[in-house]
Amino acid sequence: MQLLNNTNIDFISKTKITFFISLVIILLGISSLIIKKGPNLSIDFVGGTVIQVATSKEININELRNLVSKTILKKSEVTEITGLNINQQFRIKTNLKIENTTEISNAILKSLSNYTPEVRAIESVGPKVGKELQSQAMYAIGLALLMLMIYIGFRFDRFYSLGSVLAIVHDVLITLGIFSLLNLEIDLSIVAAFLTIVGYSLNDTIVIFDRFRENSHKDLKLSLNELANLSLNQTLSRTIITSLTTLTVVVILFFVGGEIIKYFAFALIIGVIVGTYSSIFVASPFMLYLKSKIKIEEEE
Repeated sequence: MQLLNNTNIDFISKTKITFFISLVIILLGISSLIIKKGPNLSIDFVGGTVIQVATSKEININELRNLVSKTILKKSEVTEITGLNINQQFRIKTNLKIENTTEISNAILKSLSNYTPEVRAIESVGPKVGKELQSQAMYAIGLALLMLMIYIGFRFDRFYSLGSVLAIVHDVLITLGIFSLLNLEIDLSIVAAFLTIVGYSLNDTIVIFDRFRENSHKDLKLSLNELANLSLNQTLSRTIITSLTTLTVVVILFFVGGEIIKYFAFALIIGVIVGTYSSIFVASPFMLYLKSKIKIEEEE
C-alpha cells in the first residue's frame, strides 16, 4: 500500500528550521525542569505516600490545603489533577510512609466531609526502595542507548549510530520536557514508555538509513543531500502509515484505557509524533553533517 507516490520533498533544506524548532521545545522543557528542580517524580522513585482524592462538590485548592493541614498530613503537597481528568481530583503527596491506610483515609474523609469526598487510591513506598528504583530506571535507559549505539555501529557505521542516538535523546528530552511543563508525574510506567519510544524512534530511523545505504551503493551520481532526500521520499509512505497505525492504537488507549495507563498512552502519543519527526528531520541531517564534515577533512 502506497499512501504517497513519487514525492519529491526537499527535507534536508529545511534542516535549520526544524533544528531551531527542536531546540526551542527542548530548551523550554529544560527550563521547566530547572525551575521545578527536576521532573515530578512519583513515590515509585522518591518514597512516601500518595493519596488520590475526588470530591463531588467543587472545592478551592487553597481550602483543601487548609483542611488537609489540620490532619496528620500536616506537611503535604496538594495538587489538582488537571488537563487529563474529567472530574475534580486532587493528589496529596507526603514524604511519610504511612502503614495504617485506614486511619489516613478516615482522617481525609472526615476533614472533607462537606464536599462529599472519595479516597480513590493510597500508595506507599519506602525511601530506600524508591532510590533503588530510580537508579535502576536510569541504568535501564542508559544501557538501552548504549546497546543500540553499538548495534547500529556494527550494522551500519559510526555516523549512522551517532545520528540515531541523537534522535533518540531528542525524543526522550522533548517527552520529558512536555511532562515537566504539564506537571505530570514520572512513574515506572512512564519509564517503560520512554523505552518504548526509544524502540519506535529507532525502528523508523533504521528503515531510512537502510534505504540511504542501498542508494549510496548504486551509481546514481547524486550528492549526499540528494541521496538523503531520495531515501526519505522513498520511505515516506511507509513512515506515515506506520506512524498513523501506531498513533491510532495509543490514542484509543488514552481515551478508553482507564486511569492506570492514561499517562503511559499520553507519553507514547508524544513519542510517536516526535519520533516520526526526528527520524526525518534530526537523525538523517545529523548523519549527513558528520559524513560531509569527515569528507571535507579527508579532502584537505
